Amino acid sequence: MSVLDPLAGVLVLLGSALALTAAIGVLRFPDTLTRMHAATKPQVLGLLLVLGGATIRLSGNVDVGMLVLTAMFTLITAPVVAHRVGQLAYREQNVGDDLTVDEMRDDTDRTKPNP
Repeated sequence: MSVLDPLAGVLVLLGSALALTAAIGVLRFPDTLTRMHAATKPQVLGLLLVLGGATIRLSGNVDVGMLVLTAMFTLITAPVVAHRVGQLAYREQNVGDDLTVDEMRDDTDRTKPNP
């Protein structure tokens, strides 16, 4: 047993707790934008904490490279997926009236065909 094992355990537990709260948020939040927030930010941070704990526990192992690649892939793809979900929700008018400034109105007006 290593000296860093308790730290790895704490990171895994914190990451799991964040992932659990993200899952509860996706189920409980009322609209698409808040669900999208719950599905990306705490979920990614939770996964990174779990991967950090696993990296500490597996230090010196060949599998650490795969954990680093998983973390990089998550950091690259999560914002892109959230952006696309937000665009789709906006185009289908599922965002409600919570937007203070509608920056996408001009873009969507240009793509609509003229009657």
